[in-house]
Amino acid sequence: MTEAIGIRFEKRGRVGIATLDRPRALNALDHAMVRALRAALENWIGDPDIHHIVLRSALERAFCVGGDIRAMYELGRAGDIEGARDYWRDEYALDHLISRCPKPFVSLVDGLCFGGGFGLSGHGRYRVAGEKLGFAMPEVAIGLFPDVGGTFVLPRLPGWTGTWLAMTGARIGMADALAMGLYTHHVPVSRWPALIEALAGGEAMETVLARFAAAPPAPTLTAFYPAIDRIFAGGTVDAVMAALDQAAFGTDEIAAFARVQRDTIARASPTSVHIAFQQMQRGLGHDLGGCLRLEFRVVTRLLEQPDFYEGVRAVLVDKDQKPVWTPARLDEVDARAIAALFDEPLADELVLT
Repeated sequence: MTEAIGIRFEKRGRVGIATLDRPRALNALDHAMVRALRAALENWIGDPDIHHIVLRSALERAFCVGGDIRAMYELGRAGDIEGARDYWRDEYALDHLISRCPKPFVSLVDGLCFGGGFGLSGHGRYRVAGEKLGFAMPEVAIGLFPDVGGTFVLPRLPGWTGTWLAMTGARIGMADALAMGLYTHHVPVSRWPALIEALAGGEAMETVLARFAAAPPAPTLTAFYPAIDRIFAGGTVDAVMAALDQAAFGTDEIAAFARVQRDTIARASPTSVHIAFQQMQRGLGHDLGGCLRLEFRVVTRLLEQPDFYEGVRAVLVDKDQKPVWTPARLDEVDARAIAALFDEPLADELVLT
């Protein structure tokens, strides 16, 4: 077994196993972890003795709560914009490599899986959810946007659920994540050791997953799906907000749900909400690589703007939960400025091989 800071690597029989293990940060993915995982993955791809690759967490509470955003905040505040860009460049390239892995790649995901955690696990061929999975793409709350391929994955979810998740950062559980197609199998966590041993013994991935998988419970959000589709199908952010306002009147559970979504969006960065909405409009027109290139343009430009730094300050540094956004209101965001974040090429675009 070999170790890098925050991650361990093991070759066991026919399987290569990467275990995220940065407990104090709930496996927040730093640059060293990104580089180490890429190196291990490339090595296993070229190793004829390795038939399968497994990505898992050593923690019960979390798979991975995202990228090490605070480190990017500190780099940016210190004027090292290029250092922060290098992190995102390598993270996106790793996510893309996972999506193209020629060997069966399975992520075993339980506990919290946010942002960059889904970037690692969400593009592989096999995605296993445990009982306590909590999925979210909550970046709009810190002045970012649902990146790491969110532009590709979220618009392809059923109905308008992806737009809802992107604009609100809502957290969902295992049953709904499976129903939406974010994960491919439910395997109870108690069965994971036996699953890994079967893969190590050389059994085929699909055979093993079929044997250990269990039927998930019914989705918990079924009653809300029609309202989500009706509300978030609006062609503009203003139309979505107007639909939320209309749905919020009343005393039933749909009205209560609408009020929560409206209030959640109101607390987020207005710029980020508009970016997330545009991602959902644009994502169906690109493959994963194209979506990651767009995201790299956007994140590069956000490093020069105030909301990312203000969001991280309010949520992760000072923790006062009182960000002051610029601009402060959804209706003050310039649509042309949002379009330019996506459309204007960079001098050094993201290159994916």
